[in-house]
Formats: sequence, C-alpha cells, structure tokens
Amino acid sequence: MRPRSQSAPASADVTPALASLLERRASACRLTPDRALQSLDEAEVFLAERGMLTLTPDCTLPSLFGACHEEPYRPGGHGFATWPRTKYIWHFELSARPDVHILKIHRGKTLYLSAHTLALVDPLCRTELAHAEAGEYGPAATRLVEYLDAAGPSLVEDVKRELGLDTAALRRLRQRLESAGVLVSRAVAVPAATGTERETSELARWDQRFAVPQSAAATAPEAALDDLVVAGVRAAIVAPREEVGAWFSWPLALSQLDQLVAEGRLSQPQDGWIAVGE
Repeated sequence: MRPRSQSAPASADVTPALASLLERRASACRLTPDRALQSLDEAEVFLAERGMLTLTPDCTLPSLFGACHEEPYRPGGHGFATWPRTKYIWHFELSARPDVHILKIHRGKTLYLSAHTLALVDPLCRTELAHAEAGEYGPAATRLVEYLDAAGPSLVEDVKRELGLDTAALRRLRQRLESAGVLVSRAVAVPAATGTERETSELARWDQRFAVPQSAAATAPEAALDDLVVAGVRAAIVAPREEVGAWFSWPLALSQLDQLVAEGRLSQPQDGWIAVGE
C-alpha cells in the first residue's frame, strides 16, 4: 500500500501547476506499474537520475522497492516479508556497485545516495564525527570512534570484544551514530566455524569510508543541509510542505524552508506543497 504522504490530493483541490508537477512525479519516480524497474542496471540509473532513494516507500522521496511494483514476498506479512518477491535481492546487489552509497541518515532508515548527493552530505557527517570525538555523543561513542581511528574499519565482533560492549549496547550506539553519518556499516562475509561463510557487519568512521569531495570541503553544515533538502525535493519533484523538513536526521525548521523559497531555490506551486524553484 502506498504511504499516505505519496497520495495526491483530490483533483478538485489541485491547481494546474501542481497537477503538472504530480504528473511529472508519477513518471520520474516510477509510481505506476508501466514504469516499473526491469533490471538492476535500470535501478542504478534510477538512483543516478533521482540522486537518492529510500528502500521501501515511507514518504514522498522515490523508493527502490516502490518502483519495482512487485508483489511482496509474503502478502500480509511485516518487515522483510513486505519486500518484493523476487527483486528483494536488489537491495544487496545494488549496494555492491561502486557508485551506490547506502547510509542511515533518513532518520535511521536506509537511504541510497548517488555520488553527487553523497558530496552534499559530507560536511554534515564530518561535523557529527567531530562532535562524537569531542564527547558530545557520550563517552561510549567517543571510545568507539577513537578505537576505529586506531584499528581501522572493524567487524562488530571485534568492536564488542575490544570495547566490552554487549550486542544490545552496540546496537543502540550504532543506531545513533549511523543515523548521523558518524559511522558507516556494510555487510561482509567471513568464514564460519562450519567451514562455510556467515554474514556480519563491518563498521567504519565516515572519514575512513569517504574522501573529502573538493566541492564540499569548505561548505558549512547549515548550507549543506539546505543543499541536501533541495536535492531531496528535486528527487521527489514535488512534496507536501509538512513532510520535507523531516526527511533527514537533521531536521529543517519551517523558517529555513521559507528562506529557501524566498531565495528561489524552492517554490510553492500550491499552499502546502514544495517543489524546486524555477
């Protein structure tokens, strides 16, 4: 079922300007079955075009699985059971491609970013890493980023052992730090005791995973958030005003949204709706 935020208003309430944007959005964000993704290559192009994708439909931002238009793995189920019946594997296969980057900055949920959008996020994540090093996320977070700085990217088992953390404590710490881009995790396969392989996670600091983009090196965090929000609106084509400020782990105040409209970077095609400026 499509989230309420992706539903269009009643036709009688739509101005011609908004109607045109909603039509463009339906095509560009692949909201109809005739625009369903047919291959993994096509999915990668979809990300490059839109700049960012959520995993499952949960807001107006375009969605990878939403664009598949495939029945769920287990109808009526929850969690993984709602993933596409055959294309669920695309989540893992797409993440392995070099120009695809997966973060948890969508309020702790998966967000695919293109290389261009990743550069917009970089100043925000480096600032949060500096906050963690300075103790603003608590002593446990400081110990974790200092450990990774010395040891390099590490398996979760090694982190738990070296820092004396149990599974629940590390999970809570990861949720906070990955949501802010301080940490970046990736799935890796390691040898299992049975002689086969098992999957685990490798944790790295932001600065261990990504080089500083020249275009973003001198960008202030506040300006970077503006750039990220504008990129999000561009990805969605048009979005409800009340939703835009809550897309990312760094909330955008309505006054900041009004300022972006005043500057012409965003526009209001109709009361309650936001699009990119002309």
